[in-house]
Amino acid sequence: MTTRLHPPPARTPFAFVQSIMTAYALRGMDPSGALEKAQITPDRRGQWPDRVAALPFERLSTHAMRELDDEALGWFSRRLPWGSYGMLARASLTAPHLGLALARWCRHHRLLTDDVTWALERSGDTATLRLIEQRPPGANVADAARRAQMREFAHVSLLRNALGLSAWFIDSRIGLREATFAYPAPPHADAYAVLFPRARTRFDAEQTSVSFDAAYLDQPLRRDEAAMRTMLQRAVALMVHPDRRDRLLVERARTWLRAHPDAASTERLADALHVSVRTLQRQLHEAGTSVQALKDQVRRDLAAEHLLRTHWPIKRIAAHVGFDNEKSFVRAFKAWTGQTPTAFRRRVGGDRQTDATPPSGDGPSSRLAWRWRAVRA
Repeated sequence: MTTRLHPPPARTPFAFVQSIMTAYALRGMDPSGALEKAQITPDRRGQWPDRVAALPFERLSTHAMRELDDEALGWFSRRLPWGSYGMLARASLTAPHLGLALARWCRHHRLLTDDVTWALERSGDTATLRLIEQRPPGANVADAARRAQMREFAHVSLLRNALGLSAWFIDSRIGLREATFAYPAPPHADAYAVLFPRARTRFDAEQTSVSFDAAYLDQPLRRDEAAMRTMLQRAVALMVHPDRRDRLLVERARTWLRAHPDAASTERLADALHVSVRTLQRQLHEAGTSVQALKDQVRRDLAAEHLLRTHWPIKRIAAHVGFDNEKSFVRAFKAWTGQTPTAFRRRVGGDRQTDATPPSGDGPSSRLAWRWRAVRA
């Protein structure tokens, strides 16, 4: 029996292909050779497709950047010769963590062009990367319709370039919270769900930006010069194909479950983390855990904290950590610890003396860990 191979889905708007064709027109060059090499052609009636697949678009972008010797593809007032963004990437490679790497990227980008600047902001648990225009949009394009088309492709590409490199640096997908765009919603706005997966998308914003969990900025860079040389051979792929794995997913899931122990359905958790249920389950499995295992860990630790730090009755603790009744909570807690909540509170909470010395840290997690070790001694 022969297995029929299905072609990859075509999700990239043809408007982005048209933007590259415009870059050729601005240079007085013919894009037909690049389109043919990428296998992007009109049908028998001369109609172009509405969408193209990722690989043909990657091939077209790479060929055009080399042929035009412009990694900006006509977006800026002057060309960015091939290798410009590779230079920026190398300048950030020695940073100890992503926050400093991105800060360097934002600062050094000004060496390439004055047309746009970048700003990286951190507020509480949210990081925001902003793209700020410093000139009238598309000033190097004569036709007004073309200006709008070039501007959208520029903003999308610049964001995905920075995000793709950031994800590569830390070897992790970066889950977005929000993506805003300083232009009206285009006819192909539905494609943004693929371009910026699971992010809340907003058009007609004051500035183009993306926001994500600030904890990503603390992640160490996991690449070296040898990996950089290999990556730069297919650098455009970082913009077209986002990383699939999220190193912070487990910790982000645990944090959300801790804040919502009584409403922890898989669907709600996936929605809160801006991933699909399938992606959540797959990545947790790859990390050696599951939604249920994380729920049990969080409920156990929360229950232990309340037993040790409050005088709440068992029934109240059971309800607080997400159990429908006291009996099911007692049964689960005994399975987790080998003893009932009452016995745990009596033994670990003060009646049982131990010669062990508690840790010097004042955080509840460090003291709880010490008490866990004490009860298992």
